Amino acid sequence: MAEILNNIKALLPFFAGSWLLFILCTLWKPQKFRNSVFLMAALAGTVLFISGLFGEQSGNALIVLALLILLAILLVPAMLIVNGIYMMKREARSLGNLLSLLAGIVIGLGEVAMLLTVFISSGVIREPRHFGWAIFAGTTVLYFSLWILTIVLYILFIQWMPHRYDFSAVIIHGSGLIRGDRIGRLLGNRLDKAIAIYRKCKKKPILIPSGGQGENETVSEAIAMKQYLIDHGIPQEHILMEAISTTTKENLRYSKELLAAYGLNGRIALVSSNYHIYRCLQYAHKMKLKCVGFGAKVAWYYFPSATLREFIALFTRPPHVIWMGLGYVFMIVIPAVYLLLA
Repeated sequence: MAEILNNIKALLPFFAGSWLLFILCTLWKPQKFRNSVFLMAALAGTVLFISGLFGEQSGNALIVLALLILLAILLVPAMLIVNGIYMMKREARSLGNLLSLLAGIVIGLGEVAMLLTVFISSGVIREPRHFGWAIFAGTTVLYFSLWILTIVLYILFIQWMPHRYDFSAVIIHGSGLIRGDRIGRLLGNRLDKAIAIYRKCKKKPILIPSGGQGENETVSEAIAMKQYLIDHGIPQEHILMEAISTTTKENLRYSKELLAAYGLNGRIALVSSNYHIYRCLQYAHKMKLKCVGFGAKVAWYYFPSATLREFIALFTRPPHVIWMGLGYVFMIVIPAVYLLLA
């Protein structure tokens, strides 16, 4: 018992402090990428804290938890490959829909390389220089996989945050229509989420369906969305259409102009699919919109590929590319070169 109390005293400050920092920063500016890093630190503190509750067996408990996490990581490539095959059967065979399959193959090869690295470091395999490619490939895959995991966990976490329902407007991000003018399930889930928010607000907000007309669409997304809202009991006078945008940024830019034109300057709810809401919040912050994000559910098989697309969209932006590149150089490239030349 004394050992458990000592562990609690030692680990509680980091455990509680990391969670407090993460929660406060997320509530303050949920669009900031650093919050996802704070979340990973809080989860690491949680693992350490739980192992400390086993007292004298805390070391063994930590090993068991680490092995369980490792097992989960090792299963990821297989899950992604299965998901990719399922996507090929259910969706069009576009590059975006094949991302989970490709990621599963790459991560699987990287994990094989990581196992070789473990064997090298433990002395099972001699002459590590002959396996320099394995060390480099394995650590590279591990580095980018951890970044993807960080983003995925943060995207999931912000869906569970509690909110006050006192919005002046709800912006609903559009997506493609089916057969020219029909609402698909993806867009229908976004509209259903917006309707749920509307009904929870005592003072009813204005709903802004946002989306222009695509090449294969007979009407704009905004018109189809407006009709869906009316069919589900939303008064027409509580709907303002934004029917010219073609991208997420334009959804927000033109919706902001509508808000200004009608004097709507209170808190705003952003509604999109759960995998997309983090990027929406980042764009909204740059446009100085006071927004709260709400993610609508998507089909389970669609989430991995969609999240990978979001990751690529987020980390091809200059600030993220710079920070990720610097981290890669200092944590992977320089140590690998030193090891190979040693």
